[in-house]
Amino acid sequence: MSDEIVPIGRQADVITAFLVGLLDSLGIEGQVNRTQVDDETIELDVVSDNSDLGLLIGPKGQTLSSVHELSRAVLQRQEPGQHVGRVRIDIGSYRQRRREALARFVRDQAAAVVESGVSRALEPMNAVDRKVVHDTVNEIDGVSTISEGQDPGRRVVIVPSASAE
Repeated sequence: MSDEIVPIGRQADVITAFLVGLLDSLGIEGQVNRTQVDDETIELDVVSDNSDLGLLIGPKGQTLSSVHELSRAVLQRQEPGQHVGRVRIDIGSYRQRRREALARFVRDQAAAVVESGVSRALEPMNAVDRKVVHDTVNEIDGVSTISEGQDPGRRVVIVPSASAE
């Protein structure tokens, strides 16, 4: 492995080329939109006006997760070195819609915890979804979160804050 740092822009270029090739191979008309989230994060969103992107999303986003892993493997093969920063992949804004829906659900659960004073354990979820839960609850007075268990059964528990008791 090389000690060379691979700039985030070059990483995104390699992954974009992989995604475009994947779309072509599957006969899906679409494009890859690139958004610089911050200095260390670029988001690539596969969009299409004419095609159903469900094939690339899969049940519960499983195919999307696999596409993300494949893109990382391609990147490591084509650009050996230190991959500083993060390139996130979304397809048809699935992950964005998922984050928004999860945040709405969590706000409802947090409100119930504030009202009842009783903790609520959520279903086990992946690290990305757990972060959405923690971030959402951090914005709400009267509740906080703890994580319990080990992957893949790790879950978040919404608990009443000490100040709320």
